Amino acid sequence: MQLWPIYHDNIPQFIYDFASTDAMLRLKSVGMNCGVEYTKFPDFTACEPYSRYDHSVGVALIIWHFTQDKKQAIAGLLHDISTPVFAHVVDFLNDDYINQVSTESKTKELILESTQIMKLLGEHHLTLDDVCDYHQYPIADNDSPQLSADRLEYTLGNMVNFKFKTRQEAAEYYNDLTIIPNETGISEISFCSKELAFDFTQAALLNSRVYVSDEDRYAMQFLADILRIALADNILSENDLYTTEPEVVNKIASYAQTASLWEKFCVLSQMHMSYKNPENHSGFLFTLRSDILTRSLQD
Repeated sequence: MQLWPIYHDNIPQFIYDFASTDAMLRLKSVGMNCGVEYTKFPDFTACEPYSRYDHSVGVALIIWHFTQDKKQAIAGLLHDISTPVFAHVVDFLNDDYINQVSTESKTKELILESTQIMKLLGEHHLTLDDVCDYHQYPIADNDSPQLSADRLEYTLGNMVNFKFKTRQEAAEYYNDLTIIPNETGISEISFCSKELAFDFTQAALLNSRVYVSDEDRYAMQFLADILRIALADNILSENDLYTTEPEVVNKIASYAQTASLWEKFCVLSQMHMSYKNPENHSGFLFTLRSDILTRSLQD
């Protein structure tokens, strides 16, 4: 699921070169929906494939479109290079389900390990510090509810993918944007039309309801616990988390300890709520609606 033609009329050669490195191409096999797209929950079954690679190139194109600044565009392109398989599920695995930033710590390390990226940085007279932290560029990233290239890209991408808006409507939003100083004097992406800004915000809130839905949070925690079991039983290693989703799924599905859990995960389709606390407080109580299966995962 790509909106690249909306963001810029072409992919500049320098963005293409960085995006063609092995470290970036890995992100083609890491999804934006944190593994929930493997389930049968209705919000996700109709989604087009939407990868961290699609998102990262989109962010770079947005930044380049508005700034014409190579270092900012490349910082935006590389901002998800350390994203593990199933993305923020690994933050759940790391007990960072609130802020979901634990997986960003390897960004500088992975850029430095890529001889292809480091060679390109030299050719473009850029340094590692220029591109390893996109948070330093307000157009690339800033705190919510401000608008940045990162937040803009996944908001537009998801509102189209969840069928809240059409591609044409996404293009109308994008074409209304400009860069102006915000209330603190820092440059920020801004709408020209109040009406379109309001409509965009309403659609963004629809996205947010999906992001924080019981189905989404439940599935991410369930998948995090499958990964926890796989790591504890040496089915997976920490390094496996930085490969691709097909590779990890193949390992999970090849061992009895995790294969049945993965099968149950993939047929999740409904949530049934209960106000009763689990009797066993030493673990997580899962009630899975496929047939109805209840399983307690012990510490």
